[in-house]
Amino acid sequence: MLIDSHCHLDRLDLSAHNGSLDAALTAAREAGVGHFLCIGVSAENASVVKRLAEQYPDVHCSVGIHPLDLEPGAAPALDWLLSELEHPRVVAIGETGLDYHYEPEAAELQRTAFRLHLQAAQITGKPVIVHTRTARADTLELLREAALSQAGVLHCFTEDWEMAKAALDLGFYISLSGIVTFRNADALRDVARRVPSDRLLVETDSPYLAPIPHRGKPNLPQYVRDVAEFLAELRGVSFDLLAEQTTSNFQRLFPLVGLNRG
Repeated sequence: MLIDSHCHLDRLDLSAHNGSLDAALTAAREAGVGHFLCIGVSAENASVVKRLAEQYPDVHCSVGIHPLDLEPGAAPALDWLLSELEHPRVVAIGETGLDYHYEPEAAELQRTAFRLHLQAAQITGKPVIVHTRTARADTLELLREAALSQAGVLHCFTEDWEMAKAALDLGFYISLSGIVTFRNADALRDVARRVPSDRLLVETDSPYLAPIPHRGKPNLPQYVRDVAEFLAELRGVSFDLLAEQTTSNFQRLFPLVGLNRG
């Protein structure tokens, strides 16, 4: 069984499935995907991801504010986040983090919001889902500062081995998306070969970043199999073994998710 450890089910382009999320999830299940983590990115979509997690037994969700979804000049309220995290289908915090690529002028606000999410992780013990882009030093600084007992995952990892090693040393997991299949991703493939087998996750980040051979099309949860098959070959292991390892890793990181392994 595979798990899509990071997908945005509320944002999927469902044209390939006649507009039906049910059909898209069925296609993923037929490809061997047994569970989905639907990611929160804003206060507005928190209710949506919770509703999807309530609707489908094989969907859980996270709640948080993406660094690019912050309201100008205003960090989210800690009380709001803690209240959202009490929902039984919410198993993680985020996605949160830092993105200086698109909004370097908002760096101070992003750091404030990231610290707030990390504080929620300290209070609740729930793992944090981290987005980082063009913000390596600050991301690592804030993660070290937080010193989380239950760390989390650097999702859709695109950095080099030096950053991966630093995150692993802090107890974090590394999640790889379809980017690892891209032609110009040699440095990322080096990381993919070196991540310990007990700290690796796979994801689609759908509807974004479809892997080869689907690049240029809307990404779908079923394509996590393409990512996993590519990684298995890259790491020199069987697909079944990589699926088993990444599923076990997911359940260790997100222990509130009860998996039915069939």
